[in-house]
Amino acid sequence: MRLALAILACLVVSAGSAYAVGPKLNCQDPQTQAEMTQCAGDEFDAADKALNAQWKLTRAALVETDANLDADQKGAEKALLKGQRAWIDYRDGQCEAEGFSVRGGTMEPMMVASCKARLTELRTKELKSLAEPQ
Repeated sequence: MRLALAILACLVVSAGSAYAVGPKLNCQDPQTQAEMTQCAGDEFDAADKALNAQWKLTRAALVETDANLDADQKGAEKALLKGQRAWIDYRDGQCEAEGFSVRGGTMEPMMVASCKARLTELRTKELKSLAEPQ
């Protein structure tokens, strides 16, 4: 009985992974709403990854800035963290609000993900400019 259950579990896992691998999605020409939503999600994931990489660089630059300041002048890293936390709240709220234009429809997740990608790309540029020497 245990062997039969183990074999059945392996078959279910194998079948599920076959669907996960499937053909690569062409985000240059998505054909369905599901594909458009997936592409928007992928775009946001890529933007978020780039933002996280830039965050590390910017934070390191502002830690260095703090290290070169007198004690009463320090606070660059703390200000960056405060700004980033506020920005995340802003981005999420703004994109949720934009999603209300198609509230409850199949386009809503795509609209929210596209908004998050757009704002995240802008924030990455802002973080990059903070890290550049003045």
